[in-house]
Amino acid sequence: MMHSAPAPFRSAAPAQPALIHNSEGNVHLRQEQGSIDHGVTEAPYERRFSPYDFNGGTTVAVSGADYAIVAADTRLSSGYEILSRNVSKLHPLTEHCVLGSAGCKTDVDQLRSVLDIKMNVYSHDHRKPMATPSAAQMLSNTLYYKRFFPYYSFNVLGGIDAQGKGAVYSYDAIGSYERTPYSASGSGQSYLIPLLDNVVGHKNRMDEKRELGAEEVVEILKDAFVTAGERDIYTGDSLEIMIIKKDGIQKQTFALKAD
Repeated sequence: MMHSAPAPFRSAAPAQPALIHNSEGNVHLRQEQGSIDHGVTEAPYERRFSPYDFNGGTTVAVSGADYAIVAADTRLSSGYEILSRNVSKLHPLTEHCVLGSAGCKTDVDQLRSVLDIKMNVYSHDHRKPMATPSAAQMLSNTLYYKRFFPYYSFNVLGGIDAQGKGAVYSYDAIGSYERTPYSASGSGQSYLIPLLDNVVGHKNRMDEKRELGAEEVVEILKDAFVTAGERDIYTGDSLEIMIIKKDGIQKQTFALKAD
């Protein structure tokens, strides 16, 4: 009995790669079915690290004939998480000068430490506290020295100058600054500035401009932060207000929404 030779072994035909239709021509998807791409060969994953974190919050400063007011909320956030409801963003540098800072909490703390050291050195060398315009220039220099790896801190500075008039200084992250009647920084800046332009700066109005007293400005800022808290999730919990006059600093707090 003769046996026929076994048929040669034939592997299954390789599966045709999937066809992807494209406006620039059809493309075959070459990745084999069932294979796992760990991001090493065909589609590397993008990995990032940032030394900065934006911890939210809003600061504002307004100057008057014989006063300056600096205010900020006390919420500390990261993403959609509230880390603390009672963290001050205001830092008195002298009895007539207050710094308000929003941004990355660690950078803000480091900036305050550097400024305090410089203020103490000046006080020991000259036997007097630094004047507000000098403190404004010192802050600008300190930020500019770190321009290649900046402090992620957005600052406003308010105080009383040598003539007893209110002074407010507005900054960017690397130290460019100017003296302005009012300023704001932080996550709620875009909500506060239009209101301040109209109510404090008296822009786009036909009625006569009048001088606002410190007490009236405080009430305006309370309303402004209530409004900002409705639109900005990083602004809330409570409002800290420092009123700077020639006889020192007065502090007030005002409750904001906590959600």
